[in-house]
Amino acid sequence: MLNCPVCDAELDIEEEELDEGEVLICDECGAEARVVGVDPLELESAEEDEEEDEEFGEEEAEEDWK
Repeated sequence: MLNCPVCDAELDIEEEELDEGEVLICDECGAEARVVGVDPLELESAEEDEEEDEEFGEEEAEEDWK
């Protein structure tokens, strides 16, 4: 059984068919969840990844400017 990393709702997904990097959409809250591991199966919020990428990009841009 998989649960949404944002709202904890049960996701109706065949776990055996998932691949690392695949993005799922929660039917309950609409959040995107990325498969970060398949053995053991692990999901994380895809929105968190995007926020981290944006923060890193801003810091890198500031360093390049100096």
